[in-house]
Amino acid sequence: MTSAASSQAVPTRTLNDGHEIPVVGLGCYQLDGEEGVTAMVSALELGYRLLDTATNYGNEGDVGEAVRRSGLPREEVFLTSKIPGRHHGYDDAIASVRTSLETLRTDYLDLQLIHWPNPSVGRFTEAWRALVDLQREGLVRSVGVSNFTPAHLEAIVEETGVTPAVNQVELHPYFPQADMRAEHERRGIVTESWSPLGKRQAPYGEAPVAAAAEAHGVEPGQVILRWQLQLGAVPIPKSATPSRQAQNLDLFGFELTDDEVAAISGLAKPDGRLFGGDPETHEEM
Repeated sequence: MTSAASSQAVPTRTLNDGHEIPVVGLGCYQLDGEEGVTAMVSALELGYRLLDTATNYGNEGDVGEAVRRSGLPREEVFLTSKIPGRHHGYDDAIASVRTSLETLRTDYLDLQLIHWPNPSVGRFTEAWRALVDLQREGLVRSVGVSNFTPAHLEAIVEETGVTPAVNQVELHPYFPQADMRAEHERRGIVTESWSPLGKRQAPYGEAPVAAAAEAHGVEPGQVILRWQLQLGAVPIPKSATPSRQAQNLDLFGFELTDDEVAAISGLAKPDGRLFGGDPETHEEM
């Protein structure tokens, strides 16, 4: 599709706390320095309204600078960051978010996540209590998690009575996370997808993707992102190239059939993860 992405506003979804999240965003991993700021400003000019960063990305200052340079009012941009594993203690988590706010030069975050549960450390429930308290203070509008399993979700809900608004997980055609998505739906949690296109393993040439792209006159990447939307997920593809950014946002002029969605989901592999990112064992500090 060639229509300008900026010609239409990105739709939003309502989270379980009443706030709205854009249905597609920009992943900001490795977008840093002047080139990164330029790329993020380009995305905002094209119509993106969700920027996803993290303390461990080391670019929160650049993300904040991009928002300022865009000229958009702060309330029009949905900013997400993530607490790293080394900050899982309650006081450390509070301090981590306050530092993110200072680095971004903003008074609040739209969504704050716990980056990984790091179960061997065993302090993710403390970090979650901190986020719940920060939300009550108004420093964070919505609180969520990333890479949490059903057992991790159960632990934090049992601890606080508060269900995450979002769980950001690896999700792409080779790893469609059907069971996890069902768990999210049961709990009223929005699924957000990192590496939504599958990175270097992107299945652009797979028959179900290629056939749908031809049928709808779009690019394979658009098919995969539209598949994400029709699964009910919020994809956050990363791109520094304006033409690709526009393409990744231009998802609302076509709709996949149920059979096309099912065929793409059928590409699932038992070992479909991009790397050994099993939240039960993979940890990042």
